Amino acid sequence: MPTRRQRPARRGTATVSPLVVPFIRRNIPTYDILSEESLLRIEAVADRILAEIGIEFRDDPAALDLWRKAGADMDGLRVRFPKGMLREILASAPAMFTQHARNPANNVEIGGNAVVFSPAYGSPFVMDLDKGRRYGTIEDFRNLIKLAQSSPWLHHSGGTICEPVDVPVNKRHLDMVYSHMKYSDRAFMGSVTAEDRAEESIDMARILFGADFVDQNCVILGNVNVNSPLVWDGTMTRALRAYARANQAAVIVPFILGGAMGPVTNAGAIAQALAETIAGCALTQLERRGAPVIFGNFLSSMSLRSGSPTFGTPEPAIGSMVIGQLARRLKLPLRCAGNFSNSKLPDAQAMQEGVMSMLSAVHCGANFVLHSAGFVDGLLAMSYEKFVMDTDFCGALHSYLAGVVVDDNTLAMDAFEEVGPGSHFLGSAHTMRNYQTAFWDSGLSNNEPFEKWSEAGSTDMATRANARWKKTLAEYEAPPLDIAIDEALLDYVDRTKRAKPDAWY
Repeated sequence: MPTRRQRPARRGTATVSPLVVPFIRRNIPTYDILSEESLLRIEAVADRILAEIGIEFRDDPAALDLWRKAGADMDGLRVRFPKGMLREILASAPAMFTQHARNPANNVEIGGNAVVFSPAYGSPFVMDLDKGRRYGTIEDFRNLIKLAQSSPWLHHSGGTICEPVDVPVNKRHLDMVYSHMKYSDRAFMGSVTAEDRAEESIDMARILFGADFVDQNCVILGNVNVNSPLVWDGTMTRALRAYARANQAAVIVPFILGGAMGPVTNAGAIAQALAETIAGCALTQLERRGAPVIFGNFLSSMSLRSGSPTFGTPEPAIGSMVIGQLARRLKLPLRCAGNFSNSKLPDAQAMQEGVMSMLSAVHCGANFVLHSAGFVDGLLAMSYEKFVMDTDFCGALHSYLAGVVVDDNTLAMDAFEEVGPGSHFLGSAHTMRNYQTAFWDSGLSNNEPFEKWSEAGSTDMATRANARWKKTLAEYEAPPLDIAIDEALLDYVDRTKRAKPDAWY
């Protein structure tokens, strides 16, 4: 992990934010659970799926033309891929790239040993302990961006942190992208719900960064999903190609619910995920050779008694380990797992399921961890309290991923010489030299004696998180944005909105 530093004070304020790093450098190894033989068997099944069954590409004739020119076997909308074809195409995709932020100190590397935490994505509802569960609004959207920007343990502003349902569907992406640019100075994601919305997101990035810079550098991500099983629909492939065409990164993600959109068995679901993902990743390279792309994955399970999706369960978590091995063999950056939960509250179930799935992201080697904070109710809701609780846990993972440093200072021989037998280390020179950085310090956990905790109100973590997010929003101050750029962005948003009628679909 990089040496911790203090971020410079924001313009117009004398306060200094907490210790922070722009992203994590992994100092622990990935956890590789399958043998070479087992990996080869999974890859062989994925190759058979691609060559014998194929994948449908619907409502995107341009994508079909790209596959035809590349030498795929075409049968209407069904595309079949000779063995090795997609891996050969993927050789041009970068193994690592930088996503630039408007504050260069917050640029993130994606790939290699870099780990980037980003908030959860896509919930139509929000909830908190005061108002309960309700549809998300643009105010909620901005509040969640502000909470992310204020956390030293997140590295990315995210994308659709919640759906602002009070803004027309065909225009809300403009407000969302502007809000990321205005209220955060970290990297962010754009819209993928239509090709024109993807292009308008990228146009706004060109205003913020400059068109020439955007053409040569990644500044925005688009998260696109396969319509599993084995279908890529035109909405997603058109958006995917829009990002690749502009040299921006698409995150290619199957959503496989075991027993519904894929087999109930882990190995079969993983083989399906591999086939679907590499087809999408390869399409970015046909659109623009060398465009950055992220190998994504979202394995999940379901209750076979009720048919309900389940999240934070052990089978998808261990499956993520295998996905990590497969992505590394392809030399592609990985987005995998996250802080998943099916709990309806920020409670013990939420944190148990979140830790299960988040540790799988850490150990599988994920480089970009979407859904790091706020995910409850199977991603139907974003919880303000769980957002704060999850960012606190992300802080613990910074220390966890740092591993164990072994050098003269950490071996502490001078402390043993000073203290000797039967004494204590509390006042030793070694302790005084290291105490500020020795242990991660939770911002939410209560470590006081029972009596002191009881006298202070006997609060649980969710209650403390409720007070914390309110305090954070009350003290939030937006990072400075160049006035001319801000005016140009607002003008673009206004002109683009006025050019089309509202649509709520």
